[in-house]
Amino acid sequence: MKIVVAGATGTLGKHVADAVRTAGHEAVAISRASGSDLVTGSGLTETLRGADAVIDASATSSTSARKSVAFFTTVTRNLLAAEREAGVPHHVAISIIGAARINANYYAGKAAQEEILRSYSGGWSMLRTSQFHEFVRQILTAGKVGPVQVVPKMLSQPVAAREVAGELVTLATGRPQGLVPDFAGPRRELMADLVRRYLATTGVSRPVLQVPLPGAFGRGMRDGTLLPEPGTRAGRQTFGAWLADQAG
Repeated sequence: MKIVVAGATGTLGKHVADAVRTAGHEAVAISRASGSDLVTGSGLTETLRGADAVIDASATSSTSARKSVAFFTTVTRNLLAAEREAGVPHHVAISIIGAARINANYYAGKAAQEEILRSYSGGWSMLRTSQFHEFVRQILTAGKVGPVQVVPKMLSQPVAAREVAGELVTLATGRPQGLVPDFAGPRRELMADLVRRYLATTGVSRPVLQVPLPGAFGRGMRDGTLLPEPGTRAGRQTFGAWLADQAG
C-alpha cells in the first residue's frame, strides 16, 4: 500500500512513517521540499495520486485558539479536498481525548478538526488518544522561567507516540471506521511529577512550580477531562520505561 503521511517530520509523524515502512508499505511524506504544502494546499493532489490512505499527523506549536483552529481547519480541508480529487479512499486522523469537551486554546483546533471529519461524506477514521510521553518536553520548553520550571497543574495518562503510530497504521490499512475506540497510556500521572522525573534523569537541577492555568483550558487539564474513561484500551509502555529509553 501507498500511505501518505502529513506531518511526517513531527514527533508523531516520524513514528508513523517508520511504522508504515516496518509494516511493509510505502511511506510518502508531505513536505514543502517535495513540492506540497499542507497550509496552502499547493501540490497536494499530485502527491496523493495513487495513495491508498492518508494519515494526518500534522500539528501546530501554537496554544492560541484562533491560530489552532485556523491551522487544523485549513489543513484538514486541504487534505480532504486533495484526497477527493486524487481518489484517495481513506483519511486517518488523530485527536485528543477530551479536547472537544474543553474546546479552548490548542484543543479548540482539535475540536474543529473533529467537527469537519464528522460531516465529511468520504471514508475516514479517527483515533483519540491521551497526551504522548513526549509532551513533557514541550512543557519544559514552554515553562522555563529563569531558574524555575513552571508546570501547569495537569492530570494525564500519557501514551507512547510510537504505539499510537502503530494504531494509526493499522487503521490506515483497513476499511474506514469513523470514530474508533480511544487509546491511552497505562498509568495516570501528575504532569509535575513527570517533569521532575525527566529533569532528574537528564541531570538538570531545577525547582518545579505547579501552577493551575486559568479558563476552560486550565480547568480541563486539572479536572480529569483529558483522562480516558475506565476500560479504555491502553498501551504498554509506561512513562518510566519511555524515560529509560531516552536516557539510554
